[in-house]
Amino acid sequence: MNQNDENEQTKEISLPKTFTSDLRGRQSVRATFKLSEGCIEAISIVAAHLGIKQKSLFDHLVEDARSLKSIAREIQNIKLTKKDRIQKTFVISRRSLLSLENVSKNFNAPRDALVEFSVQRLLPIIAKEREKHEKRKKMLNEIAKHLEEGERLLSNAKEIFGVEDTICQKLESVMTVYENAYHHIASYIEKGKIIEEFQPEDLKRILIITED
Repeated sequence: MNQNDENEQTKEISLPKTFTSDLRGRQSVRATFKLSEGCIEAISIVAAHLGIKQKSLFDHLVEDARSLKSIAREIQNIKLTKKDRIQKTFVISRRSLLSLENVSKNFNAPRDALVEFSVQRLLPIIAKEREKHEKRKKMLNEIAKHLEEGERLLSNAKEIFGVEDTICQKLESVMTVYENAYHHIASYIEKGKIIEEFQPEDLKRILIITED
């Protein structure tokens, strides 16, 4: 190994301060809030139906500084009731937590209320996802019928040609893939059933209650 190689190995990577700061801002931290059941359900529903992590969803809502400040102006000096609120810990980015705390302090707006009102912005998305959920359930019924027909066709082919026949083997391979797809779709729809019982009115009603 020559001197140049040694020098290359001892070099350290130098990151710009702005880039380093950005990385620190993306670090995950735990933050605990006292939220309504409807708020917690809304977060879970959107995360599940869109296939994204709750952290990413949380960050998207909170990092929108303009909307957050607009919400804060509307809820300055209010106090949320402690009744029917659930303590819940979320994983969010350090940047989002700092943004939330700064806006809360600057506008004298409860941090929990900022979260609740921010989550209200998800209601149109939930409405659309509920429609899709119902359509998916209907489609699942059609897929189940199609699967049943395919299995019946495979059974008939086996009786006519025998299990070892090329047609039967190819068809059985296709049906195995189809059946696996059916179960995956069914599982996805089952996980999304939480949207069926969600009541948007509960979220809105709890938010407007204040105490002196």
